[in-house]
Amino acid sequence: MIFGNLTYIHGIWVVLAVAGFMVWAFKRKHVILERFVHNEMLKKMTNHVNIHAQHVKAVLIIASLLFIVFALMEPKWGYNWETVKRKGIDVIVAVDVSRSMLAQDIKPSRLDKAKREILDLINMMQGDRIGLIAFAGSAFVQCPLTLDYGACKMFVNDLNPQLIPRGGTRIGEAIRKAIDAFEGNLKKHRALILITDGEDHEQEALAAAKLAKEKGVKIYCIGIGTTEGSPIQIFDEKGKMKYLKDSNGQVVLSKLDEKTLQSIALETGGAYVPASSTGLELDLIYKNRIAKMDGRELESSKKKRYEHRFQWPLAVAAVLLIFVTLKNDRKK
Repeated sequence: MIFGNLTYIHGIWVVLAVAGFMVWAFKRKHVILERFVHNEMLKKMTNHVNIHAQHVKAVLIIASLLFIVFALMEPKWGYNWETVKRKGIDVIVAVDVSRSMLAQDIKPSRLDKAKREILDLINMMQGDRIGLIAFAGSAFVQCPLTLDYGACKMFVNDLNPQLIPRGGTRIGEAIRKAIDAFEGNLKKHRALILITDGEDHEQEALAAAKLAKEKGVKIYCIGIGTTEGSPIQIFDEKGKMKYLKDSNGQVVLSKLDEKTLQSIALETGGAYVPASSTGLELDLIYKNRIAKMDGRELESSKKKRYEHRFQWPLAVAAVLLIFVTLKNDRKK
């Protein structure tokens, strides 16, 4: 036997308190009557009262309360095996970790904002597998597709520009790496969330997007940054902050390239969403787009399904209360 709600076990203390009160009340009533009436007169006056019947009714009330508490605890016994099938979507998040993501036009920085939003996205997921890809001048799988959301969060927290020594931003390679990370040959149930400022230094992103379309991967692009651009803050060997400069000594401005990201999303039937100061809208993309995709069966298992039996103690309590109402505490 198992119980579905053990919080009601504390109701036993209430029943014991009621039982104690009844015992006290019976004794108190007898003491008060003896104060006003002589013992012989009291016997004559209460000759028609069945004291034993009153005690039985009190016991029945206490017993019915105990069975009610037992029913509230949702007892279960007896079970059958039930096949549980789980469906879900495979979601890979590709995050740009190039130095341009250190720009602070999105506070506290583009990369820090992206990491926070990805963690919130993982907290929303239930049953969908998630993977993580970091990319800059090259790309690699930081976390393969998994249901271990805790492990994936650890990889998200570790994202930083030092992960990939090679500079630049190669969106096309990130898309190809994501395609390879998806398992099997199914051309559906797959979504790629691409978070980047869109400054593609390879100019092969659109070709990779066409390949993704052939493989059934929908790409949802998050453009993080501003079209006006922002200087990139870096730290020298002494830990002093400075701005990144080009070979001519000019401060490099990192600008959001929306056109590239829009073309990628349009090619695969996904969507493009520009990030704002309030967030990256990952929650809306997941709820309104990805979660509504047709999920594939990831696994099935057998599960014991216990039968609810609260009806039995509840029925016993009802019968006892009926006896209480029918029980006459008067002598014939």
